[in-house]
Amino acid sequence: MSKYKVGGTQGLYQSGSNDLVLTNKLGLTDPVDMDEAELVLLEKLYEDVLLKHFPRPAIQVSDIKVWHRRWLGNIYDWAGEERSVNMSKSGFQFAAAAQVSRLLQEFEQQYLNKFTPCTAFSESQLIEAIAVTHIEFILVHPFREGNGRLSRLLADVMAVQAGFQPLDYSCWDQDKSAYISAIQAGLSMNYQPMKVLVSRAVELN
Repeated sequence: MSKYKVGGTQGLYQSGSNDLVLTNKLGLTDPVDMDEAELVLLEKLYEDVLLKHFPRPAIQVSDIKVWHRRWLGNIYDWAGEERSVNMSKSGFQFAAAAQVSRLLQEFEQQYLNKFTPCTAFSESQLIEAIAVTHIEFILVHPFREGNGRLSRLLADVMAVQAGFQPLDYSCWDQDKSAYISAIQAGLSMNYQPMKVLVSRAVELN
């Protein structure tokens, strides 16, 4: 069983993977090998974004697409491209693929332009900014793969812009049900549960 329900060309799986690994440039068929490859490349992306090319101005959707392409471009042909398939996870339906372009424009106008750069934000302001942008990004789910990890990079960039350390997400990973509930609460623009989770992740550093 794959972790997402998908259809269309971005839903193709690597031959020999039992529909567990997406078609990729490396020919990987084992999910463990794919996870390791993505992790190694994600570490390189973090180094590039946080240490070499840190975004001090307002973050734009185009920046996030560049991050995605730099991260997964050596693995997937569609890295950096908007999702072209409908996706759901654990019965939760993300935004329809046909709406992703419009929703990304709104995400940039309503959230990225409002909250970034986070320069001189207080801790409470930073927590609100990260909670809201994280939920709205996840609900759009703009990419075929890697949305959760990229949303964490976005949060970490925002934290560093505000003069804080990157977040410690261990509390999120330890209570995934609370995280999922916080995302679902965000559907009705109730950001308080996510603010609690972001606060914990900030305070652990």
